[in-house]
Amino acid sequence: MKHPCFSKYLRLGTYLLVLIPLFTSAQTRDFVLKDGDRVVFVGNGLFENDLQFGYLEFALTTRFPTRNIVYRNLGWSGDDVFGASRSYYTNPPTPYQLLIEQITQAQPTVVFVGYGAAEAQEGQAGVAKFKAGYNQLLDVIDQLGAQAILLSPIPVLTADAEQRNRDLQLYGNLIATVAKERNKRFIDLFDPILKYDTYQLLMDDGYQLNEAGYYFLSQVVETGLGFPDRRRAIQVKYSKNGSSVSAPAEVLASVTDHALMAFRINDPLLPFPLPAKHPELFEDRNSMTITGLKKGFYKLVDGNKLIQSGSKKAWAQGLPVTQGSSFDQSNRLIKLIMKKNELFFYQYRPLNRTYIVGFRSYEQGKHTQELDEMNVTIKWLETQIMLNSQPKPAIYELRAAE
Repeated sequence: MKHPCFSKYLRLGTYLLVLIPLFTSAQTRDFVLKDGDRVVFVGNGLFENDLQFGYLEFALTTRFPTRNIVYRNLGWSGDDVFGASRSYYTNPPTPYQLLIEQITQAQPTVVFVGYGAAEAQEGQAGVAKFKAGYNQLLDVIDQLGAQAILLSPIPVLTADAEQRNRDLQLYGNLIATVAKERNKRFIDLFDPILKYDTYQLLMDDGYQLNEAGYYFLSQVVETGLGFPDRRRAIQVKYSKNGSSVSAPAEVLASVTDHALMAFRINDPLLPFPLPAKHPELFEDRNSMTITGLKKGFYKLVDGNKLIQSGSKKAWAQGLPVTQGSSFDQSNRLIKLIMKKNELFFYQYRPLNRTYIVGFRSYEQGKHTQELDEMNVTIKWLETQIMLNSQPKPAIYELRAAE
């Protein structure tokens, strides 16, 4: 099922560029984060809104669980490449100067750049201005010695979004062209969302992604970075004479009195914690199939926790596995990420910024010490994030249901 505007605006070619995949050398290189890297997300609400979910940082953190990597989210709702939304407290510095100052202070080695949505409101008339400002921002990132990864805007999913989506895709195509010209990695977010079968569940208002939307978006970003799909489907063949399981699982020799068999799963990556709303959209990403059972009902347990249950037929067809110790660990990790990002948000965007670090700092400037002291807690949380991002083996037992 496609968005109702999709076929219409693809046919209307007034100034819409045809979307052609742009393959640059940057696009074909493997994306790797090294120990000591500092990853910065800079852009509009695309990044700021993920602060309440943490999926984008979770995706990268769990891809490199043994490496010490710092993440800083500088997203600002409604912002453009000139830092317009950052003008809320004082001048000077100018909004653009503040934007550059914040990027520079983050000391990035990798920058995810998410602009174009606010600028697209200007349509064709704003293209030249946007391209100049976008290239100017990329020049600064290059001068800092950081790798820039360019993201397109996301579409609007409302019934009257035809013109708006034409403009958004126009700017997304422009970003793709800049990426090719500058040999940068480009990730298209526009098309994957519009082509998603249940696109309407990814947003509540048609403009901003909800939790399910960011779950989906994080996987689009992973694909755009060249990561293999972390989808996991375990195949179990039960037999009294010797059961077998597919990787990354292994059969255990010893079982409890109530178990038919036991096996350990050594996940190389933690699974994404499912969104609270519409988890059914993604529960098939982790599944298990069990064959060789006699007629009856069977349950899968992790310790004393019931993970899944079903009949012989249901297990043979495959059932989703969406809870257990690995998912518990993922939920702990994403909460740590969200807490760390919340602290950093209030550190770099204090509520009384004008009075603490702005032109009226002579009144409350003494509180800058408290902002600096937040680094201790932020650093501690980053240590906990690293410790919790490394997958631990999960042991499952298959039992006959009572």
